[in-house]
Amino acid sequence: MPSRRLASGLSHVLAIVLGLAFCRIGLLHWTNPEPFEAIVPAYLGAPSFWNLLSGSFEMLFGVGLVIPGTRKRSAMFLFFLVIAMSLANLNMWINDLPFNGTRLSTQGHVIRWCVQIVLLLTLARIAQIQPFRREHDRKI
Repeated sequence: MPSRRLASGLSHVLAIVLGLAFCRIGLLHWTNPEPFEAIVPAYLGAPSFWNLLSGSFEMLFGVGLVIPGTRKRSAMFLFFLVIAMSLANLNMWINDLPFNGTRLSTQGHVIRWCVQIVLLLTLARIAQIQPFRREHDRKI
């Protein structure tokens, strides 16, 4: 069926693009750590540790998104990692912290959260987290 093949191809391309984006962002955690460390919530302590750990996971699971055999599991781990990293984004909003020298307006933060929700929904779909499992993959 052509539409199913097209959807599968688009899903494959989307996973690769997301995987490469996560790899790039994860690498930035290592090569330019200051903006990421600045938004780690103070109550977590050790911002350098959390930054390098999350950057490493982003690179590892980003590569996993590119590889079809590890894509589903990597998307699931990235889904939960993005939720955990939302603490930094929330901290940035609540405490009006700049990211790389830029402070977001309330509208900017809302847009950022909307993008994050779309990212989470996309990762859930790739990971086939319920209720995002494709119909033909569900067990009856």
